[in-house]
Amino acid sequence: HCVSVTGVKLWNKLKDEVKFVLSSRPFHVEPRNIVGDDPQERVSAEAAILNSRVHYYSRLTGSSDRLLSPPNHVIPRPEEIYIYSPLGMAFKVTGSDASSRNPSIITIFAIWNTMMGTSILSIPWGIKQSGFTLGILILIFTGLLMLYCCYIVLKSPKAIPYVDTSDWEFPDVCRYYFGKFGQWSSLVFSMVSLIGAMVVYWVLMSNFLYNTGQFIYSKSQRTGVFTKAGYFRCTMRSVFRCWNSFEHWWSKTNTIPLYLIILLLPLLCFRSASFFARFTFLGTISVIYLISLVTYKAIRLGFHLEFHWFDSTKLFVPEFRLLFPQLTGVLTLAFFIHNCIITLMKSNKHQENNVRDLSVAYLLVGLTYLYVGVLIFAAFPSPPLSKECIEPNFLDNFPSSDVMVFVARTCLLFQMITVYPLLGYLVRVQMMGQLFGNHYPSFCHVLLLNIIIVGAGVLMAKFYPNIGSIIRFSGATCGLALVFIFPALVHMISLKRQGALSWPSAVFHTFLILLGIANLVAQFFM
Repeated sequence: HCVSVTGVKLWNKLKDEVKFVLSSRPFHVEPRNIVGDDPQERVSAEAAILNSRVHYYSRLTGSSDRLLSPPNHVIPRPEEIYIYSPLGMAFKVTGSDASSRNPSIITIFAIWNTMMGTSILSIPWGIKQSGFTLGILILIFTGLLMLYCCYIVLKSPKAIPYVDTSDWEFPDVCRYYFGKFGQWSSLVFSMVSLIGAMVVYWVLMSNFLYNTGQFIYSKSQRTGVFTKAGYFRCTMRSVFRCWNSFEHWWSKTNTIPLYLIILLLPLLCFRSASFFARFTFLGTISVIYLISLVTYKAIRLGFHLEFHWFDSTKLFVPEFRLLFPQLTGVLTLAFFIHNCIITLMKSNKHQENNVRDLSVAYLLVGLTYLYVGVLIFAAFPSPPLSKECIEPNFLDNFPSSDVMVFVARTCLLFQMITVYPLLGYLVRVQMMGQLFGNHYPSFCHVLLLNIIIVGAGVLMAKFYPNIGSIIRFSGATCGLALVFIFPALVHMISLKRQGALSWPSAVFHTFLILLGIANLVAQFFM
């Protein structure tokens, strides 16, 4: 039984290599979370016994001691392995070779598609708040900072020695360095970003549904109204009475947010979100259409720019404004992908290119934001309107009767209706899993959580439907922990333990933390 330390290390390394070839990473899977061809698929009795055996071996040793790791005959075969995703579902492994992973181009556009969200609608407003020149500089600078912090998050699991971190996410890294406090605080700030996004979605869905109804109603009034008595043209008096009644029941803040409850609250109570995940491609279509719409409108309207560096005029804003923290808050959420970047990069075929692919994805996202923001700001017709009239949702600057904008609103409305239950599912999985150890403890638990989330959206849509302010506050809040504080502290602690922490690095990463704090505090003074 006397084995040298070197021999033990070689033996463990050999076993690790064998297990890697076999793609042998067992996971405990709840039966209802298995996603396969058969919706009623269950974990077999043999698989349950195998799972218990693996758990038995895992309890024989600590996380950093590999001497009593499960032998190879206990590890399931590749065709028996299920991968448990952060979405709370399990997917069967179809292959563990490199061909089952995505090439770099797919990974890059997956990151681009994931990061592109409702923030793109507020970029022109943010540039207006900070000034045209300063807004462009802030967008570039914030994008670079967010990329660097995302790089730290991506590399953080690999910097932990003597522990298998191949299935870790960033909350696991926070728990390793900061204990339960790190795990729970990262969960809380992740909830802020998710619930903030759901509130923004509710406000935007109310807006889009209202304008869509306005477009349809105005068209019906021009062509006539269809009733049981037949098709007839309204007189001016009947149109006036009809319009007053329509405005009463079709109000952007009083009735539309309540109508959405009938549709969306039942969808939030679904056990699985796999059905809605099939419609994620609509996000790409919507963004591409928005870019096309912005290009067309800019060509039609032309550019309207005058440069006044520090003084406002009747129609134009200065190039440098003290309201610039409103843009930094919006951009913090616009570039936010730090809580899922590790998961996205695991599917990359060439892991050695992760940093390059992440940088290219951030470049594409930054160029998209820059393109939309600059064109909308520059093409906004001044005169006759002032640049101050640019809305937090730039689509509100176009009339409800605009056909191209109507199509954009309809596409975005349908996309958000399918994405909203996915966000609610993420909130439920993370919150219920931490509190009760079960993603669906009971219908009453889930219904109560969904009522709270929906209630927050309804209240904001009714009393404060300003998506720019909602985005900047939620972005600055979640960014404080998940973008600036935790990544910077994790990086400094890791370097210190390796004896490689220099004072310039410590000063720079401390500056990042102070920058995140200043970004949040400044939102309350804007």
